[in-house]
Amino acid sequence: MIRANFHTHTTLCDGKNTPAEMARAAFDAGFEALGFSGHMDPTYHMDFPGYLAEIAALRAQWRGRLDILCGVELDQRWDPATVAGAEYIIGSTHFLSAPNGLTEAVDWSVEKSDALCREGFGGDWYRMCTAYYEEEAWVWEKTNCQIIGHFDLIARFNHQAPRFDEEDPRYLNPAREALAALVAKCPVVEINCGAFNRGRRRDFYPARPLLRYLKEIGGEICLGSDAHQATLLAGGFPEAEAAARACGFDHALVLRHGASGRVQWETRPLK
Repeated sequence: MIRANFHTHTTLCDGKNTPAEMARAAFDAGFEALGFSGHMDPTYHMDFPGYLAEIAALRAQWRGRLDILCGVELDQRWDPATVAGAEYIIGSTHFLSAPNGLTEAVDWSVEKSDALCREGFGGDWYRMCTAYYEEEAWVWEKTNCQIIGHFDLIARFNHQAPRFDEEDPRYLNPAREALAALVAKCPVVEINCGAFNRGRRRDFYPARPLLRYLKEIGGEICLGSDAHQATLLAGGFPEAEAAARACGFDHALVLRHGASGRVQWETRPLK
């Protein structure tokens, strides 16, 4: 199993454990690397200089035992200039604006998503999904990210409250267009296990039809648990690896500090 996670949240944003507790849990689980990726978006934004300093101190403490990286999950609606010093960026789209100006986080609640669709898109979920993917296609330009985060977050509640068919061409075609546009600039897409871990989705982000398409167009994957607590640092990884293999992938990428001290991608086989 891959023993590295780069989508990690702590008490410095909306997580339940401190960075120190996360690092200890990762070490105890036999991890080779742990990347922190605190939120920087309109809802959660950290004291970023303080965040950099705390993760740097933790890296020094664990040097030689656990490779600790300091990243950020940057929403495309937040200024990239505020995260100077991050070693990597996960680019995400949490918010969607309707033509009437109504704006909502697509992962907040079923009720808020329903209201956004009803009041902003005339109740047409396929129209709303198309608008989401049109915005998602700009993640790299807006964030200059190294990892595309939870690509199909618009489907966050579609397991518990089905609103559209994730294999319908009206949904899949705009999603594939956005994915192809992104992979041409940022080829690494995370298999995000967050909602799967918490029992809120049967599948990962991206869902299998999109994961298969990612393989077809030459994209790469890394695994991200989107852990908000220490017990879920590797949550869903065995299942995610199995899904990736079933979709044609034989390896995933991990970030490590190279000999120069700079962060670089390395390949790990899927078992």
